[in-house]
Amino acid sequence: MTAIVTERLSLEPQVAAHAEEMFRVLADPAIYEHENEPPPSVEWLRERYRKLESRRSPDGREQWLNWVLRLGASEAIGYVQATVHEDGRALIAYELSSRYWGRGLAQEAVRAMIAELARGHGVGRLAAVLKASNGRSQRLLDRLGFVPASPGLREELRVEPDELLMVREA
Repeated sequence: MTAIVTERLSLEPQVAAHAEEMFRVLADPAIYEHENEPPPSVEWLRERYRKLESRRSPDGREQWLNWVLRLGASEAIGYVQATVHEDGRALIAYELSSRYWGRGLAQEAVRAMIAELARGHGVGRLAAVLKASNGRSQRLLDRLGFVPASPGLREELRVEPDELLMVREA
């Protein structure tokens, strides 16, 4: 994995040493309005990040690519991630502290990650799953050229009824 630099952001390959800083970011209750919950402890997050440092699933069939986002060289503000499958498709996710919403930073970060996935990892197709109630995330994906997936793909990927599956060719 390589670091990525954009006009306003730096995306650092995530490692266990990011756990304490990211725990503070992930403690923001606003980011859990639609799903999930914060990590239970710094130690839990550190161990999770340590496992992800392998950049591969245990069976070796998926690449796990995770970047911590920084505004310039300052504090961590969130993450972007991709699970890259052998067939050249990737499932992406992202999260920013609510203090940084509405500034175009998520779009900038996800756009940079998509370019790296295509260039460095041979990704040709992208997908993202989100809660249907998460209009902010849906608008971001719309701006990035994602469209709703077919019913067949939704079924194949076992998307829950209250979720959207958005797709895009890289």
